[in-house]
Amino acid sequence: MSSSGFETIDFIIFGIYIVVLVSLGLFLSRDKDGKGKSASDYFLAGNTLTWWAVGASLIAANISAEQFIGMSGTGYADGIAIAAYEIMAAVTLIVVGKFLLPIMIDRKIFTIPQFLYERYNGGVGLAFSILWLFLYVFVNLTSVAWLGALAIEQILGVQGVMVSFMGFEISMQMLIIIGLFVIAGIYSIYGGLASVAWTDVMQVTFLIGGGLITAFVALSAMGEVLGTDALGAFAQIFNDLTTGEHATDPHFHLIIQESHDPAAYANVPGIVAVVGGVWLTNLGYWGFNQYIIQKGLAAKSIDEAKKGLIFAGFLKILIPFIVVVPGICAYYIMQNPETFTSFDLQGAINRSDDAYPWLIRNFTPTGIKGLSFAALTAAIISSLASMFNSTSTLFTMDIYKKYINKEASDKKLVNVGRITALSALIIAAVAVKPLLGGLDQAFQYIQEYSGFIYPGIITVFGLGLLWKRASATAAIWTSILTIPMGVIFKICLPDVAFQLRAGYIFIILVSIFILISYMDKKYVSAEAISDADKKQMLMWAKTIGCTGAFFVILGLVVTLMGNSTEWTAYLNDIGFQAFIFFGVLVGCNAVWLYSNSLDNKKDPKALPINLDLFATTRGYTYGTIGICVITAILYICLW
Repeated sequence: MSSSGFETIDFIIFGIYIVVLVSLGLFLSRDKDGKGKSASDYFLAGNTLTWWAVGASLIAANISAEQFIGMSGTGYADGIAIAAYEIMAAVTLIVVGKFLLPIMIDRKIFTIPQFLYERYNGGVGLAFSILWLFLYVFVNLTSVAWLGALAIEQILGVQGVMVSFMGFEISMQMLIIIGLFVIAGIYSIYGGLASVAWTDVMQVTFLIGGGLITAFVALSAMGEVLGTDALGAFAQIFNDLTTGEHATDPHFHLIIQESHDPAAYANVPGIVAVVGGVWLTNLGYWGFNQYIIQKGLAAKSIDEAKKGLIFAGFLKILIPFIVVVPGICAYYIMQNPETFTSFDLQGAINRSDDAYPWLIRNFTPTGIKGLSFAALTAAIISSLASMFNSTSTLFTMDIYKKYINKEASDKKLVNVGRITALSALIIAAVAVKPLLGGLDQAFQYIQEYSGFIYPGIITVFGLGLLWKRASATAAIWTSILTIPMGVIFKICLPDVAFQLRAGYIFIILVSIFILISYMDKKYVSAEAISDADKKQMLMWAKTIGCTGAFFVILGLVVTLMGNSTEWTAYLNDIGFQAFIFFGVLVGCNAVWLYSNSLDNKKDPKALPINLDLFATTRGYTYGTIGICVITAILYICLW
């Protein structure tokens, strides 16, 4: 560790952070007034979260090693285009806050599969409960811990070190993984969501603040060599990577052209990252992912939840500057090693995911190094804590209470939740290395294999929430087909970007779902709706339907014309075919709007139509405009 550059003060800063975090978590875990926690207290923080707690906790749960390490690694390899996931997530949060979360809060649900149980039947709810449990344990928990351990190993300079313990040899990497699990588990397993959410407020301060400071300090250090300040260094890096021999380098382009860099395009395929399958990933993740949306479900009110999502959207836009820019800086240094010979560079970037920890190790000064390390650890621990809590919520409320012990007391449910979280910790610790060892860009692994289930999730959940004719039979068939279709498309179209494959699968699944729902004979008479609501829904149905049809036709025309003109050649080079999917995604909303306004039939378990839930305040509207304007400016400047 002597080559890591860490001094005593760095370890002191990091140690203080850990002590304060665990102490705060345990303090928040205590039973108040001598009363044990109820199920609502443990799993939904007693519905006490304010808008700033909701927003901070959403970001703390979301930003983890997969961003700091995985996204930075993809930034090193492919450039800033990977930031599309973050920028478009901010826009997605607007949609979730306006249309999806209000219905869930109004239904007073604990878990996402619980909604499926109430809306469709027990089989659909159970299937998705099991699906999410496997995803959390074998993809989310393992990837966050693995990437976190890789980063800490690199920063401390202890890669490959083995430790002898009671006659057994154990790698330093596994010790770090176990340490991260234990720290996150100490307060989250005992205290539940309240401990997780309120400690996240502190964590997101470290995460955002420490991340921005790390990026600024690294640019300042590079600026000293380049004879300028931090902003000047950024400007020179931008200029050097967009002109001359780097004119076709994708590192500072949000839209990558396939002809410029086929490998980078395969990971972040041009316009597809804006209007393609990334919408499935984002809507599925932010709208129907238990460990994320649980923070919104725990809000004090619908209005607080909506404001929290707008707050999270603005924080989300900051993330590319925290995690992607450092990866590009590392790439620039590797491209110009002779310029930075004055630095005694330690370690090496053997794979893309080494970029962020390598930068911290070599370019952050004493004190700041400890703060950067704390920020990275905050990101890892906060995500692990949220996943432990949500895993326990899913199993306890959707499986144990419904199928094993229907009369369980609150005390029993809380204890089962704690045992479940501990079991998830142990299983993930055992499975982490076999699943993730040897990956170069783990962020792409996470996105692709999560994308196997998102087309089905969006179809089943979205139409179940919004469409009164959505049937349980359609939901069951969609659930059954989702993963097999993902596997088939992966095998048959291995060279097609997974965002495009996910789009194709969604088109098929939503078509099947709508067809089966209309063929289903299990329906009842629908309640009459007011003329005002009918008129409003028909107006939006026509507008959205025409917009969707326009995108589909435009996408088909451009794709079929191929390279016959300069413009169509360019549009196909950036993946314009994604607009076919986007048109279907937009247009299918016209189906449920039209049906809800005119159809006199509905599924027996359909939700009541209440347009008042979609009403938003003036502040929400201003926040929406702000996020959209910033997004437009970023794409105009970095197209």
